[in-house]
Amino acid sequence: MRSTLVRRTAVAAAAVSLAVLGTACSGSAEKGGDAGQKGDKGKASASAEAPGGEGAGVKAPSSAELEKLALAEGDVELHEVKKPTAAETLTAAEIQADKPECLPVARAAAGVAQGQPVGTAEARRVSEKPEKNKKAVEAGDVMAAFNLTATQVVLGSYDGKGAEENVAALRTSAADCAGGFTTTWKGEQLKVAKVTELKAAGGDEAVAWDVAVEQDGEKLTYKVAAVRKGAVIGSFSSFNLISSQGKDFPLPTAVIEAQVAKLG
Repeated sequence: MRSTLVRRTAVAAAAVSLAVLGTACSGSAEKGGDAGQKGDKGKASASAEAPGGEGAGVKAPSSAELEKLALAEGDVELHEVKKPTAAETLTAAEIQADKPECLPVARAAAGVAQGQPVGTAEARRVSEKPEKNKKAVEAGDVMAAFNLTATQVVLGSYDGKGAEENVAALRTSAADCAGGFTTTWKGEQLKVAKVTELKAAGGDEAVAWDVAVEQDGEKLTYKVAAVRKGAVIGSFSSFNLISSQGKDFPLPTAVIEAQVAKLG
């Protein structure tokens, strides 16, 4: 039986991978699916004072307010945006770590909001569309069908300096746990082999890491990022099946930039 780690990521990637292959074989392609959905989306949120403002007088956005700021279909070019199923998401209570100081990194990799947020938006799964690699697959590179990154995006808001403190706690956790630790996701034990810092930009402050995970001989790397905009933290946990073959993939900058833009 394949490990839960690989099953969990493979299920999420299988549909788009097969779509690439199917499109390449049929020679057909959909055009203009997202036309007209861009432009004004997110502009209204750009002036929202709560998420973008700084200072003691700024109130953390509620869950309802964050839902309006979360990514939606059409916000990210060549990406599909949808809410993942319950089987594809985890809760804070389902994440554990053998070293308490490593819990923030474990939560970040699992796509769970940090600390105790005042408000949260439902997770979004933002996946690269098959069109990205259609030409490569048509040219005979079948493995290109699996070179598609999916990113789980979670928004959390915090009172006072909570957002800043949680980013600082995540940064400290990554440094303290760089050499690895063991985490449990929904009862399944995984080994984090190492945590490697990456360059990140956006919002008022941004942090990012490679989180190399192993389970039952299977290996996978998560790209983990957190971007703070005022009282809101946007958390991004990305995977790409090519990492199971030892290949690297980039941070989902288009996804991060689109979400930060909606936060204003």
